[in-house]
Amino acid sequence: MTIAPGASADLVEAIVNGRAPTGFDLRIYLPLGPVAGDERPITVDQTNVSVVVGEAVVVKWMREPEPAARAPRLLAHLAAAGFTRMPPPHAALFRDDALVALVTGFLAEAEDGWDWCTDALLSWLDGGPPADFAADLGILAADLHAALATSSAPLNGVHPKSPGVSALAEALALAGEDAEGVWLRSVAPRLTADMSALSGYVSPAPPIELHGDLHVGQVLRWRGGYAVTDFDGNPTVEPRPEPVVRDLAQLRTSMLHVAEIANRRTEGRHRDELLGWGRQAADDLLTAYRAGLAGHGVAHLLDETLLRPLEIEQECRELIYAARFLPRWRYAPLGVLRSWYG
Repeated sequence: MTIAPGASADLVEAIVNGRAPTGFDLRIYLPLGPVAGDERPITVDQTNVSVVVGEAVVVKWMREPEPAARAPRLLAHLAAAGFTRMPPPHAALFRDDALVALVTGFLAEAEDGWDWCTDALLSWLDGGPPADFAADLGILAADLHAALATSSAPLNGVHPKSPGVSALAEALALAGEDAEGVWLRSVAPRLTADMSALSGYVSPAPPIELHGDLHVGQVLRWRGGYAVTDFDGNPTVEPRPEPVVRDLAQLRTSMLHVAEIANRRTEGRHRDELLGWGRQAADDLLTAYRAGLAGHGVAHLLDETLLRPLEIEQECRELIYAARFLPRWRYAPLGVLRSWYG
């Protein structure tokens, strides 16, 4: 998608003035004051196109208009619930009820989670301070889920079942015939057995609308602390209400992926140490998350019965994502699965 020069600044000006561009529907969530300054693109890899305006606002343009986009609705709900640990959502631009652009506040000096988490871990390996950020991420996730659970539209006890077996089947179909594919097929019966609860267990925890793609890469570290971003959902599955353990499983496994990234960058010289860090970080995150939910009075949201089955399924989803979109990522979920299944 090509964005014309000045288009992002023009949209920001339209929000400030409270008027929609001709042919579009503009929905304003949080007021936006005057913004002055130049445009600059955000150049990191991403599905859509983002432009910073005046070092104050980010305009994310969809590559294609998105019908029934979930991000504006979730962001508006979170803002109404008083959740502030995210880039402030200012407005969304629609055409024929399809999302064209999302406008949020710009977080100064923000770093992508894959970068700052991995850098912290590599620094620790090199004698720096402990990479002990996992508890902070657990609290952030608990704050997020407590806010999401305040929805005024209850889901009437619907408990959607997770497609764990189908995720494994698709991962196997995409695995290829190399040594890694052969190994994955060899442990498939064990994966199936360990995910069996996903097809027969109905969680007592209430399903809510989740972030849907909650991993460390969605957590920005900026000069104001940590903020969760990108509510578009997981590109490998249709978003649907589920118990919070789904998001928690993905966030925990992403800690293990950070360890795999660091392992690759250090050419395997610290693998045992990194595996130990990953396990401890995932446990620290879970402990802090439990405490965070309890502090909000919503401990009932967490049912841990499905945690490990969903973590295994998440690795299958990661393999699907790698096969479809990012082949070089395959090593990370395979590394995690090998650490579990030898």
